[in-house]
Amino acid sequence: MPIYEYQCGSCGGVQEVIQAFSDAPLTDCGVCGEPELKKLLSAPAFRLKGGGWYETDFKNGNKKNLSSNDHQGPAKGSGGAVAASE
Repeated sequence: MPIYEYQCGSCGGVQEVIQAFSDAPLTDCGVCGEPELKKLLSAPAFRLKGGGWYETDFKNGNKKNLSSNDHQGPAKGSGGAVAASE
């Protein structure tokens, strides 16, 4: 089941709730009790790794396996400066 985030319009409190898709959205704040809850839009925090349809069916031979490069920082020499042209 997905985790939904709600924020209260009265007190500003944020809460995470595990709900089924078929459950009605919450309205009452768990902190102050006011009926001011609004559902927040948040990005999911998961990553699909390993073999699968992309790895086996669509991946070109020259592309890197992204799951093996999880903890790399920015490329060396990319200090963000733009080269000036004369």
